[in-house]
Amino acid sequence: MEQNLPKNVAVIGGGSWATAIVKMLIEHRELPVPTMNSIQWWVRTEEKASYIREKHHNPDYLSTVEIHPQSIEVGSNLKQIIKTSDLLVIAIPSAFLLNSLEGITAEDLKGKTIVSAVKGMVPHTKQIVGDFFMNDFQIPEDKIVVISGPCHAEEVASEKLSYLTIASSNQNIARHFASMLANKNIRTVISKDVRGTEYGAVLKNIYAVAAGMCNGLGYGDNFQAVLMSNAIREMKRFLRTITDADRKINHSAYLGDLLVTGYSQHSRNRTFGTMIGKGYSVKSAQLEMKMIAEGYYATNTVYELNQTMNIKMPIMDAMYNIIYRNLPAKFEIEKLSEKLV
Repeated sequence: MEQNLPKNVAVIGGGSWATAIVKMLIEHRELPVPTMNSIQWWVRTEEKASYIREKHHNPDYLSTVEIHPQSIEVGSNLKQIIKTSDLLVIAIPSAFLLNSLEGITAEDLKGKTIVSAVKGMVPHTKQIVGDFFMNDFQIPEDKIVVISGPCHAEEVASEKLSYLTIASSNQNIARHFASMLANKNIRTVISKDVRGTEYGAVLKNIYAVAAGMCNGLGYGDNFQAVLMSNAIREMKRFLRTITDADRKINHSAYLGDLLVTGYSQHSRNRTFGTMIGKGYSVKSAQLEMKMIAEGYYATNTVYELNQTMNIKMPIMDAMYNIIYRNLPAKFEIEKLSEKLV
């Protein structure tokens, strides 16, 4: 079985989470007996690839992370990088996924293991990323892996103790990939709840936007605690309806990921929500952040998905009304507060 496991890894994406994953993989690659043969890193432009090769760090994200050229190849030719890799870690914001994969075919991805590190849904198709690769690129279910938190890229970069959840129906591949990431600062947990883990990572971004919004409006810790306890129950209802699996919602992959995204200063979704709560328009908040808040896209996608399921989701409904219907945040949160218990 060992010889059939993927040994040539590529990280697809140039943002903070991609950079953090690259850091973990490099640290593993430099062990005396690594379980991988090679690492490649795809970034969008040759200019950025050349900068990383010469300066040994990402100029845009987590610039303190040292990229060792002897341990990784950096390039901008996606088709070539895919061709020479067995396992592809997809770390592109969901809104840009289709454009980034333009020209890539099912034949190009045949036999590859796909790891989704996106934490979002493909806006145009309204699919989680695992489903997108299964449906659009004919990737078998047992070659889909999901990586989730609770984990912020910034804390990986600063080497603070962090935890990752690795979910796959193929537990051998899950353990194999987990071994590539684990080190003295990274703990990994293996899960079979692939869809629940991925949908949970989508939903927690919506609730983090809500937490930020309430912070921006001046609500205190007491209300935030009620909001988060209602959010995890809302997530539980959604996951139970959309995917039947044996899960404990208070485990780190669900509750832990929700809490770190809802409360952390590193959370871009919380930051996005805080700005709206303080009076920024959605567009101005996006422009000033200069980073993608996945909760913005997820709110629309999950809302539309729920129109056919009618799950009770008052927090998500409030976020949709504020973000997409332009209703005043102050009044929508006041109405929401009457529905929380």
